[in-house]
Amino acid sequence: MSKMRGRILIPLPNTGAMGRKRNNFYMRSLFLLALGIFGLLQYNNFNYLDSRDNVLGDAVTNDSDDAILAMVPATLHKYLTPHSRNHSASGAGALNGAALLLNASSPGAATASTISFDVYHPPNITEIKRQIVRYNDMQMVLNEDVFGPLQNDSVIIVVQVHTRITYLRHLIVSLAQARDISKVLLVFSHDYYDDDINDLVQQIDFCKVMQIFYPYSIQTHPNEYPGVDPNDCPRNIKKEQALITNCNNAMYPDLYGHYREAKFTQTKHHWIWKANRVFNELEVTRYHTGLVLFLEEDHYVAEDFLYLLAMMQQRTKDLCPQCNVLSLGTYLKTFNYYTYHSKLHARVRTAKIDRQSIVNDYRKVEVMPWISSKHNMGFAFNRTTWSNIRKCARHFCTYDDYNWDWSLQHVSQQCLRRKLHAMIVKGPRVFHIGECGVHHKNKNCESNQVISKVQHVLRIARNSHQLFPRSLTLTVPSLMKKSKLRKGNGGWGDMRDHELCLNMTLATR
Repeated sequence: MSKMRGRILIPLPNTGAMGRKRNNFYMRSLFLLALGIFGLLQYNNFNYLDSRDNVLGDAVTNDSDDAILAMVPATLHKYLTPHSRNHSASGAGALNGAALLLNASSPGAATASTISFDVYHPPNITEIKRQIVRYNDMQMVLNEDVFGPLQNDSVIIVVQVHTRITYLRHLIVSLAQARDISKVLLVFSHDYYDDDINDLVQQIDFCKVMQIFYPYSIQTHPNEYPGVDPNDCPRNIKKEQALITNCNNAMYPDLYGHYREAKFTQTKHHWIWKANRVFNELEVTRYHTGLVLFLEEDHYVAEDFLYLLAMMQQRTKDLCPQCNVLSLGTYLKTFNYYTYHSKLHARVRTAKIDRQSIVNDYRKVEVMPWISSKHNMGFAFNRTTWSNIRKCARHFCTYDDYNWDWSLQHVSQQCLRRKLHAMIVKGPRVFHIGECGVHHKNKNCESNQVISKVQHVLRIARNSHQLFPRSLTLTVPSLMKKSKLRKGNGGWGDMRDHELCLNMTLATR
């Protein structure tokens, strides 16, 4: 018999080790199970958010009016809904509602009992000129009785308007949703008199509103300067031939040998006229010392644009003492909200980006010399900066470039002692939604696609808590080439344009 067979097995006392092992095994299993469930929930939640955004993306890229309306509060739908003027009391005769109001104080004015319900007929040029003079003379501020007089440090928003009413509707909707919009004076500067546009503007009930009308438009001067005079030199005629035919301004083609085109020169004239009008001619702005923010009809604003503008103004002294321009928009192609949204979910193909670092971009600002092609959208300055620009009017008005922004940069480089220096937000609060304009045309100039995308990305920014930052952070911009003196784009060689422009910068008070 072996030794093994003779060994007696004695049971060991129960020390609890086996129980602890079993308990540890159960605890580990429960932990792994909980971890798995948590991961599954996070995965499902991630897919839900992503699918929700994809659904929203599909909804807003179908170019339907219903999809756009769904992103707008119901109380603001009135600004997006066109109203026919046919058989309209407010459109009776050749006047709109405000014109009827103006005429009510004049002898023989129509009263409510004499309003005609005939088919609407648009006003003729003579009537348009009369109404422009009346509006500009009266300087009426709508809703002042509701929101009170303009304060010296309130923001004035000046919108340059032409004819694109669809874009203007969406700009108004975006303005209506902005925090503190009730404190501003919203000035619409028109170079085209249109009853439908006037009706739309006069519907605004969320802030003080004023309309000013550029009095030297192509509309009111269709067959004479500053419109198209029959004796104007054709754009592409050679100077030698122009001198033989003795057409207008034959001696002064632009630097590329071309003659003026009224449709291009009007925008620069309108810009300098409206700036001078707001700073130097309106009674309501006589003592205004705050910021004037410049927008255009095809812009769209984020709901925190005024909040951020005020924060930038407060931080100018310590972040950028030399800054005299604040810019809320950018054309930089490197900024893409869809890319940013993807980064927030760490789904960028190139690399994973920390969520907080992206959120912080919405509170970052950069400082650099003002560049016309990058900082001309949603920018603001005060009376001091304007006074310096106006002193350099000759540089602005004689520079051979039909673009007001290029001309302004020329002023900065060649005339201003204190050049234009801008503080720019890295996460834009002003967006460009216009698919068509002076420089380019698309097949569908009233497309909803861009408007839908902007609404969508702002919703993403809102849900990601990227708007209304608590503080601003100054970041160093990427290395920039020194801005060189540039040759103008031409289109501004006509001596009549030089003279008209200079006359419009003269103060009238």
